[in-house]
Amino acid sequence: MDNSGTRRVTLDDIAQAAGVHKSTVSRALRSTGGGPHALRIRELAAELGWMPDLIAAGLRNQRMQLIGILVPRLTDQVLSTIFEGIDHALAQQGWQAVVASTWDDPARQRSRARMLLAHRVDGLIVADNREDNPYIVDVASHGVPILLVNRSYPGFPSITCDDELGGRLAADHLIDLGHRRLGVIAGMPYARSLANRVRGFRDAARARGVDVDDELIVHSTIYPSAGREAGARLLALPHPPTAFFAVNDAAAIGLMGLLRERGRTVGDDVSVIGFNDVPEAAELHVPLTTVRSPMRALGSAAAAEVLRMVEGQTVHSQVLPTELIRRASTGQAPVSA
Repeated sequence: MDNSGTRRVTLDDIAQAAGVHKSTVSRALRSTGGGPHALRIRELAAELGWMPDLIAAGLRNQRMQLIGILVPRLTDQVLSTIFEGIDHALAQQGWQAVVASTWDDPARQRSRARMLLAHRVDGLIVADNREDNPYIVDVASHGVPILLVNRSYPGFPSITCDDELGGRLAADHLIDLGHRRLGVIAGMPYARSLANRVRGFRDAARARGVDVDDELIVHSTIYPSAGREAGARLLALPHPPTAFFAVNDAAAIGLMGLLRERGRTVGDDVSVIGFNDVPEAAELHVPLTTVRSPMRALGSAAAAEVLRMVEGQTVHSQVLPTELIRRASTGQAPVSA
């Protein structure tokens, strides 16, 4: 039955069509069980075009069953995969996700957060907090539970991967291959997760007797174009690196394009390692060695924990494991290195 353009279908309409009391319809629509009779009522409701009134339900229950998600950009494959994990896990519990992109811009972060609060979200999952502008401190004053994912900040629970371990794995791998001149495409300095990857990389290298000087670390964004630009700066050094660590795969892929244009053979006379293990990493002409992060699992865990916070439970930060995925983009250091 098509009710487009007509009045909203009510519980009374469904009850009349089903030949049952309105309360029976209400119970059937509030659950996923109830046997064949309840199932038939739900099917009939769908045929009639019934839609739940979420606003009215939220006013009755003091909850909207909405979780706001703040991300820098959903065009980023890592963030979109994390969001898929969040959205799927929330939907399984009957909750909805409302996502807003901020482009890591402080003014937009605050305005998007205010917008989500105006929509009376029950909790916030934040994937874009900046170390240099922690707007979430102000947002938290409104009393809404806040959980960070893929970034962290003191005083707030977070779900992250083991970024420092990932950095250590990358450094050990390159040093095991004989590289001693290591360049780092470090990403944005205000993102703690990226800074932790660099810290782990430098600490592991230092423990192996290899110093990664400041001139070998270039901060950038995390797009392929940024990988190219940062790589060009490192290649212009009097003694350029023989191996590069990019704190995300997109920057690593951009760097590999530059190296190819410069006549360098990735995996032979120069090595490149990324971070995250996006699907394209394994499909490149020279498959990318990378540190795998559990992107979708980060989202699933974030959804579960923010719902616990909404219920008033105490939650703690979680750090999910990372692992090195070796492919053809890393090889033995050149003999002359």
